[in-house]
Amino acid sequence: MTLALSRPITTLREGTNQAIAASDLDVKTAIAQETARRWFSRSLSLRSPLDSPVADRPGRPEKPELLPPGMIGKRNLNSVKGRIALLHALAHIELNATDLALDIVARFVTESMPQSFFDGWMQVAFEEAKHFLLVRGRLRDLGADYGDLPAHDGLWQAAHDTRNDLTARLAVVPLILEARGLDVTPSLQAKMRKTGDHETAAVLDIIYHDEKKHVAIGAKWFRFLCHRQKRNPADAFRQLVRANFRGQVKAPFNDMARAEAGLTPSFYRNLSSVNAS
Repeated sequence: MTLALSRPITTLREGTNQAIAASDLDVKTAIAQETARRWFSRSLSLRSPLDSPVADRPGRPEKPELLPPGMIGKRNLNSVKGRIALLHALAHIELNATDLALDIVARFVTESMPQSFFDGWMQVAFEEAKHFLLVRGRLRDLGADYGDLPAHDGLWQAAHDTRNDLTARLAVVPLILEARGLDVTPSLQAKMRKTGDHETAAVLDIIYHDEKKHVAIGAKWFRFLCHRQKRNPADAFRQLVRANFRGQVKAPFNDMARAEAGLTPSFYRNLSSVNAS
């Protein structure tokens, strides 16, 4: 497709800003992935005084209707309708994950961080866009599309609450929100296979594999910042989650997958009864 650019992409921040702001989701994912490719090929500078400002909220199409999280009903995964509802929720999560990864780059590009920090988060953004496209493709296979059902509006709250603190952003987004995916995805994979929906299970396999890497990237840079700040990472994590996360840290945890990603139980075990509101 031909990218609908509001201005040329000459810097990493400009590319990520444009992707975040795009309301056409084909354009958003295309700009995100093209910016990542150009960054990896070292054909973009990091930033310029001429870059657009970071958007407070990402661009979105008119649909889906966004509702408070408690208003989204439960799903019967044994029915096609229920699997469509699950896939729609996953598409919404992956879309927000794309914008969250882009926002880490765009918003914190002025931080004194190694180039490999931005490499990692552009890889995350590229793969989250891939996940959205895979899930949306599976929705279309089932005769539906993203926007057909309501979705909840709580995911971007994490970005807003941590907009001024990179360490807090890393604690909440990859180490809480993404790590939650490691907990719930294996059971969803099993349920899809049990219903005979091996195509959806295959998509979930890709997402699960990539999400381990994303949590690992978050854990790496969270520890890096804690070391720089002379803070104990597990203690800092708990303090930042209590101060910046409005949801509930829910058990059970996939301890093995979390440990593979560098997130040991000392980080999250005594948070599971905390409901920060």
